[in-house]
Amino acid sequence: MTAVRERLTQNTKEKRLFENENVQALLLFLLSLAIFLLFWEIGARMKFFAKGMPTASLTIKELWYWTTHPFYDNGPNDLGIGWNLLISLRRVAIGYSLASVIAVPLGILIGMSKVAFKAFNPYFQLLKPVSPLAWLPLGLYIFRNSEMTGIFIITIASIWPTLTNTAFGVANVNSDYLDVSKTLGASRWRTIFKVIIPAALPNIISGLRISMGISWLVIVAAEMLLGTGLGYFIWNEWNNLYIPNILVTIFIIGVVGIILDQIFAYLEKLVSFGKQSS
Repeated sequence: MTAVRERLTQNTKEKRLFENENVQALLLFLLSLAIFLLFWEIGARMKFFAKGMPTASLTIKELWYWTTHPFYDNGPNDLGIGWNLLISLRRVAIGYSLASVIAVPLGILIGMSKVAFKAFNPYFQLLKPVSPLAWLPLGLYIFRNSEMTGIFIITIASIWPTLTNTAFGVANVNSDYLDVSKTLGASRWRTIFKVIIPAALPNIISGLRISMGISWLVIVAAEMLLGTGLGYFIWNEWNNLYIPNILVTIFIIGVVGIILDQIFAYLEKLVSFGKQSS
């Protein structure tokens, strides 16, 4: 009974400490944000920065306008930021899904064979560091369509992290698991779905998370040349020389990126918990 009480007391202390840390972190964040905005406001008004740099108050005002009027439509070249966001998300969803459908099964097959892993690894190392925008002229030449080109760039850029992580995870599955499966007479397919994939799932989810980040990073740059989407919105505002809207869009891109990343962080946590509990 005493041990249980001590454990409960310890858990209560840890919970309070965690809550205190969260409160302190929140207060520090708000303080740093206030200092940053004040420095920005004063610096812009005093002309400390580049000529034409907007104030923090003007940028926040524009942010409020765009978040409260996101879906106006005055033609294909004058869409609200909400429509442009949905266009970018649609392209990312299609390209990312195609990359995942290709990368995960292929990574599993390559990871199951040491010979295949060594044979195809040079392709991974060669193509992985190539800038996604380097594929843009090729995509335009092949598809002759900006929409298809954007999806192509997303697919080709996001395929490699998922593919390499999946292959690595499968290749490093504990051999004891495979020996037990073989001893029990499990078929090849049953071994793949009941042993290999669950064991490699943390690596697969990690690869999918990295690929999503790259997808969201790439589409904005690609859309500056393709038309429509957040990237085009930024480029259009640059042509209008209106910097506040560029800053607003950068903020929105960052927020959406955080949301997408946190979704996969939650999935990673579920997979890791499942792995630990098993």
